Amino acid sequence: MEVVSTNEGKKVRVKVRTIHATYTGDLFIPKMRNRLSDVINEHDSIFINITRVEVEGSTDKIEHLLLNKHLIESIRSLEK
Repeated sequence: MEVVSTNEGKKVRVKVRTIHATYTGDLFIPKMRNRLSDVINEHDSIFINITRVEVEGSTDKIEHLLLNKHLIESIRSLEK
């Protein structure tokens, strides 16, 4: 998956494993942030927003999903 850049930032395809499920979706990184870790380590928000979400082991497709960062076990970029 390629990174989609805009004037406001970029979308990166990620795989997020939580204590409940594994999700694959697009995470928006604002222009003032450069890396995935900048978004995850941001102290102002306890949630991340991912879009175009697929749930592993399910046929569920979710347009928008807010995930509590405290429930995340791992997150990785799927960009090459």
